Amino acid sequence: MQRLLSTYLFVSRKLTPEHLEQIAAAGFQGLEIFCTRSHFEYSMKPEVRAMTDALEAHHLQLVSMHAPTSRDLSATRESGTPLSICEVERVRRIEAMDELKRVIDVADDLPYARLILHMGGARETADPRKRDAAFSTLEHLILHAHHAGVTICVENTTSEMGDPSYLRAFVDETRLTGLRFNFDIGHAHLSDFPEEERLEKSFSPVRELVSSVHLHDNHGEKDEHLPPFDGTIDWPAAIKTLQSAPQTSLPLVLELKEKTGPEAPSATEQLAAARKSMDRFEKEWTSSK
Repeated sequence: MQRLLSTYLFVSRKLTPEHLEQIAAAGFQGLEIFCTRSHFEYSMKPEVRAMTDALEAHHLQLVSMHAPTSRDLSATRESGTPLSICEVERVRRIEAMDELKRVIDVADDLPYARLILHMGGARETADPRKRDAAFSTLEHLILHAHHAGVTICVENTTSEMGDPSYLRAFVDETRLTGLRFNFDIGHAHLSDFPEEERLEKSFSPVRELVSSVHLHDNHGEKDEHLPPFDGTIDWPAAIKTLQSAPQTSLPLVLELKEKTGPEAPSATEQLAAARKSMDRFEKEWTSSK
């Protein structure tokens, strides 16, 4: 199993070669870069080339990029003006599409396989106009990404438009070829199903088209992005669910929330906790086969 980490763990800071050195030292082999401009300036070629050199120096592979979720330079998902492919207003939708194309174009200098994308914001309600806007945007983005060698993977979220059943129906009805899913197991654990059914019932609609997974834990009430085994997800059962996917060797990306403040553990300590959780996860995964 390739050990993969999302840089969401450092999202409030500029991503530096020192971070990559620490990540490699913690035993991780690949990254998903979370795109905010203050974290990684993806639109500047010198920044992209410097990141390419740093990844090579520390023998790390860039496996995916997470699309920006806001239009400004804010450092967290929760603040800033949302950037959404579901914008009904054409001008704002085109602005969002152009920004996402800039992220895709990183692959010209720094190849990566998947762009992880949300279907709108955290509270996006299902709306036929938003659905049509998403279809129009994705139709263009999938073609642009295809030429760059990138697969677009829409992630399940806690919104109505991010619900796995809604996403699968969207793909089936629009017949958007080439669109895949990123299954976020922490978000699935927050769904409205009975707790013991949440993961399987969330995974079932998207199972055939899942191309990557986000791993994190919570207590079933809010999106905490904890290390696996620190919340209430039944990980042995979750692993069996993930192993039922037709695609073998699914990329499993650990996506943990950054701890900040004067009493927060250091980056090295947070990475040590991440490694410990992956040690246990990998052991469970192997024993489940």
